[in-house]
Amino acid sequence: MEKIFKLKENRTNVRTEVLAGLTTFLTMAYILAVNPNMLSATGMPIGGVFTATALASAIACVVMAFTANLPVALAPGMGINAFFTYTVVLTMGFSWQLALTAVFIEGIIFIILSLFNIREAIAKAIPVNLKKAIAVGIGLFIALIGFANAGIVVTPYGGVPLIGLGDLSQPAPLLALMGFVLIIVLYTLKVPGAILIGILGTTVISILFGVTAIPQGWSPVSFPDAPIFLQFEWSNILTFKFLIVLFTFLFVDIFDTLGTLVGVTTQAKLIDKNGNIPRAKQAFLSDAVGTVVGAGLGTSTVTSYIESSAGIAAGGRTGLTALSTGVLFLAALLLSPIFLLIPGFATAPALIFVGFLMMTPVMEIDFKDPTEGIPAFLAIVMMPFAYSIADGIVYGILSYVVLKSVTRKFKEIPVVTWVLFAVFIIKLIVM
Repeated sequence: MEKIFKLKENRTNVRTEVLAGLTTFLTMAYILAVNPNMLSATGMPIGGVFTATALASAIACVVMAFTANLPVALAPGMGINAFFTYTVVLTMGFSWQLALTAVFIEGIIFIILSLFNIREAIAKAIPVNLKKAIAVGIGLFIALIGFANAGIVVTPYGGVPLIGLGDLSQPAPLLALMGFVLIIVLYTLKVPGAILIGILGTTVISILFGVTAIPQGWSPVSFPDAPIFLQFEWSNILTFKFLIVLFTFLFVDIFDTLGTLVGVTTQAKLIDKNGNIPRAKQAFLSDAVGTVVGAGLGTSTVTSYIESSAGIAAGGRTGLTALSTGVLFLAALLLSPIFLLIPGFATAPALIFVGFLMMTPVMEIDFKDPTEGIPAFLAIVMMPFAYSIADGIVYGILSYVVLKSVTRKFKEIPVVTWVLFAVFIIKLIVM
């Protein structure tokens, strides 16, 4: 362990790292309930998605552990799975097989970009305030989905929220609110696994009150369903519509992973004096491999998780933390009946709370400078208001370049940002 993970050099030990891995798993294990629930809305078999989620998460964590040696866990990303379900399939009308094909091709492209250090170059070139704003906007978008899934906010099917609240006298929104209160109380008291406890507690209460029914012959332990292996659709991959979806997957994942890695490595005090991520190439390669494997097994894009910060707070500093989390994802495969019994309104509080966790970078955004603050503001608000992560990124980049240009601050616009500006202009004109 010492030779592989350099524990002494990072001032840690096996016990601390394993406990940190357990903490990270307890904090992000909600994805085992949320992801199958969300992707099943596309028609995908929920049991197969559960298996794919656990396997892809485990594999990506192991790759991160042994290649990047960072205490960062990975799983199918929140936000990008919402884009997969509500935008690509339910709004644009893609089949889930074609959406998986886009994720698979995205992963292949990511492997190539990672090997040639292109993702690392993008990471260094994106303006700092915009990086932080993207993370915050994604958090608000995820929270909005949670409120909608709970019935607390009323939305049309897959659309933008209507003004007003849902019927709070119904069991689902009431139970969701109870679950949210439980999570925030446990989190405030610094209880490990507060999110998972909140989900399970809400589920138990719903069972006791007859809102959720236990199937006859149910057992908490069983062998998992087979994953949705290599269910791709190649017939429409050369269409412009498909290329737009692929492009959106690419850039959303770039910014999502980038924001997470910057956040957690900063928290762990692992970044160098220039603010760069250590072993960034290997870290990006880990989520690229996870994405390819995940698409082949039947789940949306795999990315680094901000919940890794919980394990870092518990002392995790090396890849042994990520390895421990990966092993626990494998163990969870035998507990699939428990996770699949959890209703959508029980996982909704987790989405809302994750939105809160992702709000932290907003305090570090320079709103006093309008050329920095306005693009950040637009990126943040357009994600939930337009019900699209991609639109938030587009408005943030476009306004950033315009405002820096009119104030003649051309030196503050990286070349890569100019490239993104041009691509987004073309996208707006063609779309």
